[in-house]
Amino acid sequence: MKTLLIATDFSAKARHAAEYANKLAVQLKANLVLCNAFIVPAEVPEAGLVTWPMMEYEEMLKDSEEELKALRASLKKQNNDTDFQPSIQCENDVGAVTAVVNDIVEHQNIQMVVMATHGNNGLSQFLVGNHTRRMIDEAICPLLLVPETAAIKTVKKIAFATDFLHHEKDLETIYNLIELIRPLNAELLITHILDEKEQSPQFKQWLDHFLVELSNKANYPNIYYRVVKSDNPERGLEWLCEHGHVDMLAMVHRGHNILEKIFTGSHTQKMAGHSTIPLLVIPEPA
Repeated sequence: MKTLLIATDFSAKARHAAEYANKLAVQLKANLVLCNAFIVPAEVPEAGLVTWPMMEYEEMLKDSEEELKALRASLKKQNNDTDFQPSIQCENDVGAVTAVVNDIVEHQNIQMVVMATHGNNGLSQFLVGNHTRRMIDEAICPLLLVPETAAIKTVKKIAFATDFLHHEKDLETIYNLIELIRPLNAELLITHILDEKEQSPQFKQWLDHFLVELSNKANYPNIYYRVVKSDNPERGLEWLCEHGHVDMLAMVHRGHNILEKIFTGSHTQKMAGHSTIPLLVIPEPA
C-alpha cells in the first residue's frame, strides 16, 4: 500500500496542504505519515554560543506531539464518511526539514512528500527562495507543493510538462507516474511547451513514435497529448495552469530544464503566487 508523508509546521497554509494530502490519500488508498521537524539552535554550527535549555527543548517536543495528535484527529474526522480511511502515523524529530523528511522517506518507503508552498510565515516561508530550491534539489521521491488556494477536490486530470530533451528518462518517469496515480484513474495529459520556430518535420515524426511507444507500454488508457505554443516556457506553463482545466502539474527536476528556469528566474514568485494548481516535482531518474 502506498504511503504519503505530510511535512507540517502547523500553520494555516500547512494545515490546508495536509487536508489536500488527506483527500488525495483517500483517492489513492494510501496511508499517511504526519511529520514535524524543528532545529535546536545549539546544534546548528552558525548558532555560536547559543544554548538551549533542556526544559525548553522538552516543552517544544511536547507541544509538537500535541499538535500532531490534534492534526491527526482532525484528518481522521474528515474521513468518517469515506469508503477508505487511511491510517495516520505521527513522526516528530529534530533536524533540518530536508534531512528529516528524506530519512523517513528512505526508512518507511514513502511514495510522495506533500508540503505547503509560498507565503510569508512558517513552512511557507521555508519554501520561498533558496529553501525551495534546496527541498526540490534534495528530495529523493516525488514532492507535491500545494498552494493555499488549491481546491480540495477529486483529482481528475494531471498534466506532465516536458521539453522532450531526455526522452528515455521522460518515458521512465511517465511509467512511474502512472503507477503512482493509477488508483485515481485520472487523465494524464502529456504537455509540450513548444516554440513554433523550433518545430521540424523530424521532431513531429519522432514525437509520433514516442507517443505510440508510450501508449503500447504504459497499459493506461487515459493518456493524452497537447502542445502549448509559447516562446517562453514560464508563460506557457502559466497559461496551462490557468486555462488547461488540470488539477495538478507534474514535472521532472533536472538541471537546465523548464523547472530549473522557473525556480532560478524572475517568474518564480509570480507562478507560485498565482497558480492554484499543486506542483508535483519528480526527481530525475538515475
